[in-house]
Amino acid sequence: MLKDHAKVMALFLQAGEVIGRKKLQKIIYIAKKMNIPFSERFKFHMFGPYSEELTLRIEELCNLGFVNEQKEDKGNYYQYRYTLSEEGMKFLELYQLELPEVKSLIEALNEQSSRFLELVSTLLYFEEMSKEEVVEKVFTLKRKQNYSEADIEEAYQFIEKLRVIVH
Repeated sequence: MLKDHAKVMALFLQAGEVIGRKKLQKIIYIAKKMNIPFSERFKFHMFGPYSEELTLRIEELCNLGFVNEQKEDKGNYYQYRYTLSEEGMKFLELYQLELPEVKSLIEALNEQSSRFLELVSTLLYFEEMSKEEVVEKVFTLKRKQNYSEADIEEAYQFIEKLRVIVH
């Protein structure tokens, strides 16, 4: 059980801070698609791939005091900021973890907007389909996001950049 928690904590150690629940979901999903050994299962949801397991794991890590969650009122919504706590750092020092050094991958993902990561994760979720079918899925399922052909092409280029980073 704690091995999967420790992997998520190691992500925070390498990321420093992740701003937004959706962004956190997308970072871990994309990292998993890049063969980083996260175990959470994802299903396609309103904002792209989503893991209930990950949501519960983050909640547990916050309750254990290993991850700090700051809730900011942005007027019409709340934004969450996540960082590894001192207790979390101490725990990771004791725990022998086999998570590869993925700081450059995590940084590349964390620099992006959650909107862009939603597009990237959607493309990866449907990667078994042809590019034309995936583009149609994006225009159908993500109509409200108003992604353009240029956005989709940029996301595909970003995926290739990520594959270079991890290999």
